[in-house]
Amino acid sequence: MGKIQGIPKLLEYLEQRSCPMTEEQIEQLLSERTIPHARPYGDMILFDEDHIEWWIEEQRKMDKQ
Repeated sequence: MGKIQGIPKLLEYLEQRSCPMTEEQIEQLLSERTIPHARPYGDMILFDEDHIEWWIEEQRKMDKQ
């Protein structure tokens, strides 16, 4: 269970997983609290790889409907 620190690293990870997004899309998801993340302190944003994998699969299921 790895951690992804920050939006730029998340964007790279999503690109590798064939789920490309823009920074603006991620910011919107964060503001809506629809993407799993943690803010341990200050402006730091952490994403758990397992939670992001789950989220990607859920998005793919919704896209198929």
